[in-house]
Amino acid sequence: MFEKVKQFFRYLWKKKRYRYSIIAIVFLYLVIQYNFLWLVGNMPSVGELKDPDLPVASEIYAADGQLIGKFFRENRSSVEMKDISPVFYKGLVATEDVRFYNHDGIDWKANGAVFWYMIKGDKRGGSTITQQLAKNLFKIRKANKGLLSYIPGIKTANAKMKEWMVAKRLEENYSKEEILLLYMNTVDFGSNAFGINTAARTYFNKTPNQLSIDECAILIGLLKATTSYSPVLHPDKSLERRNVVLSLMKKHKVISDDDYKKSIAKPISLNFHVESSEDCKVPYVRAAVAREISEWCSDNGYDIYSDGLKIYTTIDMGLQKHAEEAVAEHMKSLQHKFDVQWKDQKPWTDSKKQEIPNFIENAIKQTDAYRNLKKMWGENEDTIYHFLREPHPCVIYTHDGYRKEIMSSMDSLAYYKKMLHCGFFTIDPKDGHIKTWVGGWNFKVTKYDHIVQSKRQPGSTFKPFVYATAFEQGNGPCDTRVDRYIRHEYDENGEHHVWTPHNANRVFTNDTLTLRQGMATSINSIAVQLTLECGPENVAITAKKCGINSTLETVPSIGLGSNDVNLLELTSAYAPFINGGYKVKPVLVTHIVNQKGEEIARFTENRERVLTEETAWLMSYMLRGTVEEHGGTSQALFQYPIFGNSQIGGKTGTSNNYSDGWYIGVTTDLIGGTWVGADDRCIHFKNSATGEGMKTALPVFGLFMSKVYADKKCSVKPSLFPKEPFPIEKAHNCRVYVPKKDTAVVVADSLMIDVIPTDTIPEAID
Repeated sequence: MFEKVKQFFRYLWKKKRYRYSIIAIVFLYLVIQYNFLWLVGNMPSVGELKDPDLPVASEIYAADGQLIGKFFRENRSSVEMKDISPVFYKGLVATEDVRFYNHDGIDWKANGAVFWYMIKGDKRGGSTITQQLAKNLFKIRKANKGLLSYIPGIKTANAKMKEWMVAKRLEENYSKEEILLLYMNTVDFGSNAFGINTAARTYFNKTPNQLSIDECAILIGLLKATTSYSPVLHPDKSLERRNVVLSLMKKHKVISDDDYKKSIAKPISLNFHVESSEDCKVPYVRAAVAREISEWCSDNGYDIYSDGLKIYTTIDMGLQKHAEEAVAEHMKSLQHKFDVQWKDQKPWTDSKKQEIPNFIENAIKQTDAYRNLKKMWGENEDTIYHFLREPHPCVIYTHDGYRKEIMSSMDSLAYYKKMLHCGFFTIDPKDGHIKTWVGGWNFKVTKYDHIVQSKRQPGSTFKPFVYATAFEQGNGPCDTRVDRYIRHEYDENGEHHVWTPHNANRVFTNDTLTLRQGMATSINSIAVQLTLECGPENVAITAKKCGINSTLETVPSIGLGSNDVNLLELTSAYAPFINGGYKVKPVLVTHIVNQKGEEIARFTENRERVLTEETAWLMSYMLRGTVEEHGGTSQALFQYPIFGNSQIGGKTGTSNNYSDGWYIGVTTDLIGGTWVGADDRCIHFKNSATGEGMKTALPVFGLFMSKVYADKKCSVKPSLFPKEPFPIEKAHNCRVYVPKKDTAVVVADSLMIDVIPTDTIPEAID
């Protein structure tokens, strides 16, 4: 073929009248090839041809390899030829480019036919699959066009010449099978479905090798015009086009006569779902992954939305399912209790329990509704608020699903302000692997992640750091303190302060309690005494060493949780109490793989000893005390079927006005952290009977663990805490007298639970 072309050009060259035409053609080729004087725009380089830069969706995987989410602008993911039904790619060739295996990128016969049909007034395309690939890959008609492209007539000729030249280069660099596969993985099927893999899922919820003959024909038919032949928008036209494709497939022996008859008789049947970039089995995890690796992507030059990364996480989908169910079940019940308690009253109140005036009027200024009206009406506040108070149809979220309502923007905001929120996540204390992540009750309604984006006062869940500090300084669980009134004077920033902390029930018993009893029943006065003895600055050091990253003011109230922290750091900071004294960095992403299957990043566990092994074991023993000691604040867990061959501990927490409920639960394999409250601190329960952490947050952990232990397929099983790793010198096996009648628990040596009549569990003091 090449020799014939050379002979043809030699013949023309001998004819002087053709020499100038040949020179012009060569000059035009060089102009296009090298963009001489920027006349025609850039051409893709050899490197770009060999390794085209395609925007490919990045994928997120759970610990078991299950795909759980994506990041993309164009929803495209590649598959191998073996993963595609042969009917599809053979039918594609038969329909789009029947001489595909015989031409070298340009089908001159088809191009000649195009001109013939143009003369007859019938507009047809003559582009080969290779040309279409060139156009799709390098956006030739939208790319840098050059100066000549602005001259009418030359623009089209320039683009066509470029397509031909790029198509020729593609044929030189790729095999026919590689070109066909690249085309199938990049072509636009409409509905934001790029490539056969995404298209098969979008239209039929199938993989490409599961497609039936008629389904293959529908997708092939779409390529002629994705809108005109859309089976969703124009099913009749799609059916006609499908039948044309089926007839071509029969004509070129891709399918048999019987297959043709069966397929053409079928109606169009879809399982249509346009995948959004935010569609995800675990949307809060997806958002957390984006935050987790954003810095790494920036430092290493990757775009999470287009570089086709495979991101592997630590999430256990079995546990995740139980976590989401536990949050949903409890929050529905808790919201009902909250609504009943406030009834027709406004729950936004100040420190004197008085309604905050104009609360909603001020809050709505932070919304898009207000800002949009502000653009229209400027400083005319009366008009703005008139529209904000005007009822209109809307859809609101409830814990029973979405509901249509007629209400104003002001009423809608007030409705959502009253809703309680929840954050719950679990971590493996041994390596820091995050197993579950539930940042809220509905990502579509509120994308705010209450695990990391919210910082609130942790209340008594901060007390373990006080006790750990005391143990590091020589104290032990059997040491005693008196539950008594405390008056503490100190100077701060040049001012003299007098601090008189009180217990949750505002009663001092003057009883002598062991430290284990003090933490188990969450007595503030004992935690305060230890804080003052150890030094608030040392308590802060211990908390920081264990994993608290937020700023901690070293004030006397530090031990009562007066500093704001987030749920992630607080829960993770309990890990040294369970794993033998090691701080672990929370790990959500384990490793990242590129499109070639090469591992390009691995995020390893980071362990650092921060507590002595003795202190760590004693702290796990102290946390168990909240279940085992008489009146322990975790004894509400007894209502859940989780105490078979297992031991569980934890710590409740409540902020001063009941706006925040916390619970950190611990087992040998998991630490679970829960926060519950409204987004505004001024919105809260009225009293301890309903607002304490044991009522608002602890049930999420209890429900979760009951589901986990009941699920035989779960990786987490009931277990006992390890016995003393070596002889513990500090006294800890303290015998405490507890009456055997009218009591919730009877403890022998503070270890074994003898009686658990749950109907007589006393109110916890937190």
